Amino acid sequence: MAPSTTSILWFRRDLRLNDHPALLAAVDAASHVLPVFVLDPRLLESDTPRTRRLLASVAALSKDTRGALVVRRGDPVDVIPRLAKQVGATQVHVSRETTPYGRRRDEAVEKALADDGRELVATGTPYAVGPGRIVNQSGSPYKVFTPFSKAWHQHGRPAPAARPKRIPWLRDDVHSDPLPDAPAGLEAGEAAALKRWESFLRDGLTAYDKERDRPDLDTTSRLSAPLKYGEIHPRTILADIAAHSAGRSQAATTYVTELIWREFYADVLWHQPGSAWHDLRGELAKLPYDSGTETDRLVDAWREGRTGYPIVDAGMRQLLEEGWMHNRVRMITASFLTKDLHVWWPVGAQHFLDHLVDGDIASNNHGWQWVAGTGTDASPYFRVFNPVTQGRKFDPDGDYVRRWVPELRHLAGGAAHEPWKHDNGYDQEYPQRVVDHDDERKETLARYERARR
Repeated sequence: MAPSTTSILWFRRDLRLNDHPALLAAVDAASHVLPVFVLDPRLLESDTPRTRRLLASVAALSKDTRGALVVRRGDPVDVIPRLAKQVGATQVHVSRETTPYGRRRDEAVEKALADDGRELVATGTPYAVGPGRIVNQSGSPYKVFTPFSKAWHQHGRPAPAARPKRIPWLRDDVHSDPLPDAPAGLEAGEAAALKRWESFLRDGLTAYDKERDRPDLDTTSRLSAPLKYGEIHPRTILADIAAHSAGRSQAATTYVTELIWREFYADVLWHQPGSAWHDLRGELAKLPYDSGTETDRLVDAWREGRTGYPIVDAGMRQLLEEGWMHNRVRMITASFLTKDLHVWWPVGAQHFLDHLVDGDIASNNHGWQWVAGTGTDASPYFRVFNPVTQGRKFDPDGDYVRRWVPELRHLAGGAAHEPWKHDNGYDQEYPQRVVDHDDERKETLARYERARR
């Protein structure tokens, strides 16, 4: 009989048991698998929506492993090698990390393990096609979405990984640090993610292309957080769409395109890690931004949903209340900060990351750059979202605004988007507009033209 061996499965952005290549590799490599999650103490220093959501997901994973999950607080560079030595594991299995921070951390852990004669084994990524794998004919990365999307479709991807028939979790007495309690009733974990996806596939996908830009309708899949924490893998989603009768529809094509945007932004960050917090393109390096006491006041009004522009304020208040915002409104609010208030995009990107439960560095920060005109779009300098026309187009009856801005609930229909046009528009003390959009649009275009010259 072969001697008992143990491998470690270190969970990070892959908090699930289905479609998990690293889990398969860990099971194949040893007779027992120790599931581990390392909790960085810095995460617990602030009570953010993202932290609460993460804790809820880890708690769900602990139940899914029937209590086998070991939680350790500390720096992974210290925790993982020490734990591997304790249980006699020669291999630590992970899903390959692709963010700048994750890559640096894993390099440090890999070196620490190697110094002790142990190995970090990376299998799979959080994406259908791993970042860095799609390049053009000259071997260079794509800088614009459309050609990347075409190449992504041509590249192909593996089928979802089968779940092991039996997972031999290590049941030895290995100390686990207590996991802080997550708020009750918070939807998290693999089972919840799969349930949400199945419901959307059955009932929501068919209208996605027509209704996805409507924040007044609850018609998006709301899978951004489950994808961020790896409670469901995009391969699973893509395979289900392909097998579903609606998978050949325009709605399905549109939904898949949104998933490819996520893969594209991850690929951009892989090739250009500095783009996490700096302009991806240097053409607007000389673009002037506003700062000072007055700008700080305007930014605070934006953060708190007091700009006087209803669709902007509704979105910012939804962010503070729910830790989530509809994607169309993310673009509108981002445009307002960068184009109406002339503030550099990292200020807004950081605020979003501080409050979003689905805050993903690649998607969030490159989405901000797309709006700001410093990122991946080919001709971005003239795009300035008009918050009034955007509101009227995508929230035509004003229901989204009235839901989040109670000061405007007395205005019926689309009137909620323009309280300044109605004698009673400010009866409930809704704030006046902090800037004039038409004036700021002209100023933005003038600054762009000077910077480009």
